[in-house]
Amino acid sequence: MATRSRDDREAKRRIRQMEAKRALRQEQGKRRKRDNTIAISAGAAAVVLAVVLQMTVFSSNPTEAEFAAAEAGLSSPSASPSASNSADIPSPDTAAGKTFTGDLALNGGALGIELNGTAAPQAAAVLKSLADAGYYNGATCHRLTTADTFGLLQCGAKTADGSDDANYRWGPLENTPTDNKYPAGTIAVARTGNNAYGNGHQFFIVYKDTTIPADTAGGYTVVGKVTSGLDVVTKIAAAGLKAGANNTDGAPVAPVTIDSFSLK
Repeated sequence: MATRSRDDREAKRRIRQMEAKRALRQEQGKRRKRDNTIAISAGAAAVVLAVVLQMTVFSSNPTEAEFAAAEAGLSSPSASPSASNSADIPSPDTAAGKTFTGDLALNGGALGIELNGTAAPQAAAVLKSLADAGYYNGATCHRLTTADTFGLLQCGAKTADGSDDANYRWGPLENTPTDNKYPAGTIAVARTGNNAYGNGHQFFIVYKDTTIPADTAGGYTVVGKVTSGLDVVTKIAAAGLKAGANNTDGAPVAPVTIDSFSLK
């Protein structure tokens, strides 16, 4: 009898151990599924944020490498870009303390332009040098936004898809709004996302009061303003977007070309 009792106790002990191991495996399985769900959700959120970033940051259609950098910026906002300019970027001293005025002709319509070399000497120097060299003649304004509080026309691309020369990059950011608000008539510099030294050839004209959230690098350099002829841009915006574009962000329905850009 004693032997049978010991055997019964041993059998029950082994059953309890097996049940405990089974319960542990089930809990581990649930935990793995839960962790996977969290990881997938986090990954999906990062992708969504990166897509939103690509669509809302006014860059020159980021390359795959630039998009990857934007994604990295979402998880590492403290990462600082390389503080260096391309070799052919003019010195800000050429514009410091100066005001440049001139005309920007779009599809036959003329806008009066003023650049502020005191508030944004590096940006003013760049746009002045590019305008003087005739770089903008024949360039396109490839991107238009038409949301209620997000209205601008992005210009300076040499190709219809809005790509820019990745070897022409400069900074730093200058004269960025502390409240993320860009009043109608503002002229600001387009750049790649999360990069204070990601400015290039392109700029955008704000045709109605606009709010653009800052990214990890900050806001966008306000280099000047439209002094007359802003209706040229509002008429382009009123015509709408090309079929197949996002509801409020895409190519203008009719191609927009820079006929000339002169500053003095």
